[in-house]
Order: sequence, then C-alpha cells, then structure tokens
Amino acid sequence: MAPNVKDANGVLFENDADTPDLGLSSTPVQQADNYPKKLVWRNIILFTYLHIAALYGGYLFLFHAKWQTDLFAYILYVMSGLGITAGAHRLWAHKSYKAKWPLRVILIIFNSLAFQDSALDWARDHRMHHKYSETDADPHNATRGFFFSHIGWLLVRKHPELKRKGKGLDLSDLYADPILRFQKKYYLILMPIACFILPTVIPVYFWNESWINAFFVATLFRYTFILNVTWLVNSAAHKWGGKPYDKNIKPSENISVSVFALGEGFHNYHHTFPWDYKTAELGNNRLNFTTNFINFFAKIGWAYDLKTVSDEIIKNRVNRTGDGSHYLWGWGDKDLDKEEIKQAIRINPKDN
Repeated sequence: MAPNVKDANGVLFENDADTPDLGLSSTPVQQADNYPKKLVWRNIILFTYLHIAALYGGYLFLFHAKWQTDLFAYILYVMSGLGITAGAHRLWAHKSYKAKWPLRVILIIFNSLAFQDSALDWARDHRMHHKYSETDADPHNATRGFFFSHIGWLLVRKHPELKRKGKGLDLSDLYADPILRFQKKYYLILMPIACFILPTVIPVYFWNESWINAFFVATLFRYTFILNVTWLVNSAAHKWGGKPYDKNIKPSENISVSVFALGEGFHNYHHTFPWDYKTAELGNNRLNFTTNFINFFAKIGWAYDLKTVSDEIIKNRVNRTGDGSHYLWGWGDKDLDKEEIKQAIRINPKDN
C-alpha cells in the first residue's frame, strides 16, 4: 500500500507537486525523534580502517606514486562519480532523463566502480531522502547533525520509520530495467572486480607501479575520496549556503561541493526541482560536469527526454519561497546587466 501523500515532506517527481510553481502546499517540516541508535560495529571498524588507509594513500599519492597512477586514480574518481551523479542519481532515482542501453551499460559499470551499493538500492534510498526529507524516514536525516548526515547514518541501524514508509515506495520502474536487475543480482561479483581488483592490478601490469602504491592510491584513497565527496552532498550541502529557491528546507547552494561532486552542490535548486536533469538552474554548467556529460550523450542520441524547468516557474518559485539571495532569475530579468546581454552567446536565436 502506498504511503499517504500527506506524509510526504518533499517532491520526488513533477507529478508529486500540488502548487502552480511545482512545490507542496504545506510547509516542509524538520524532525528527528529520540529513537536510540543501535551501532553497527562491523561498519564502524571497516570505515575506520578505510579512512586510515586512505590517509596513507593520500600521502603516497602526493610523494611516492607514479604520475600515471595519480592520473589513473583521478580518472577513476571521475568515472565512479558519474556512476553516481549521472547514473544512480539523475537517471535512475529521479528519472530526469532517459538513456539508451549503451549509456546505461556505461553508467552501471561506473556505478559498480563507485561501490555505494547497487544502483537500484542507491536510487531507492535517495527517493526516500527526497520524499521524506529531514524526517525520520530520511536515511541521512540532516536534522540529526552534520556527522550523522555525512557518515553516521551508515554506522547505525536504520530508523523503523524509514523501513515502514519504505515499503510503500514504488520501485517498479527500477526493477523493470534488466541492466539494473543484472547488476543487483551479480553485485558481489561485479563490485569487487570494478572497485578493488582492476584498479589495483592495472597500474602494476601497465606501468610497473608497486602493489602498495596501486592498492593504497588507485583503490583505497580514490574510493574513500569519492565516498566523502558524495557524503558532502548530504551533509555540507544541507548545512551551508544560500537558499534562493526555497528557504523552508535545509538543502543549500554550495559551490565548493559542486566542484568536487561534479555539479551536485546546487542543492537548494535540486530539492526544489528534483526532476531537472541539470540539478541546477541554467547557467551553472561551468561547475556541472555531469550536466555536460549528459548533454554530450544527448547530442549523439544516447540520452533523450531530458527534463528541465521553465524560467517562469523558477521565477515564481523564487519570489514565493526564496530567501532573496537569487540575484537573477534568468534571461530577461529586469536587473540583467545590458553589457552581459550583449556578450551572451545565443545559439540558433529566433528573436531579437
């Protein structure tokens, strides 16, 4: 049985909205009860080791590893990041665009490299995060503090409210994708190969890197780095930054997070309009590598049906719920500088 729509604390897809500017008529709440946290010691031990090993890997990255290994680690970081941002997040969790099977295969490989659970499970948790944002049914409820929303939520048992409301979440579209089903079925084989084995073996056999450098730099340091970058979207981007689109929610516009998270830090916009494939208002592509990635595949026909939001709706939402930090709502704003209008590059214009 689907959960009561009145329980929702945020919009997930455009048809969840019940106002003309695509929001909720009710003001979002922020809550966290006193449910006792049950520690998962296995995770605590593993994440402690992982971060200690990553610090050593960072030292090797700076002072001992070959430049090819450092470059390889960076490339893997971008690939695994895209597996989350363009794949699990924008494609599968939000259905903000559609992708033909070759692109879905690429993204599922990248996602396996990222090792943040299967794309299907990641999308499930993320849908809960949006639909019940900042409540006990949100997996990483930022109301519980920075540490909890960053990593603490992975060190304790899930809140009963998350399990209760999660039973009513519609995941039929995810299970209908054979590529997602394949990854989930064979995840414990695909993930170790993609995330740990190949990143360690390739530097050793292709440019004679040491096993220690390969394992601690290209594997553990790279993996821990992308983990924390992803977690910063849940923690830092829910704590610091402006709220030009909706001042009633915790998610904020955090440029620093966007730089490292391939464009995922424009978080106030994203939680206001989560089905926009850009996760940001038009004009932020310079810090939105994921959007450029999707745009490239749209040009060759592998990505299509890209969803976005009209300037008029953005303007109306900024005026109704924004905190006043939105300087310009978009092209045509009366405060747009005339010199900027002159210098703007317009592709295939049909008006003056």
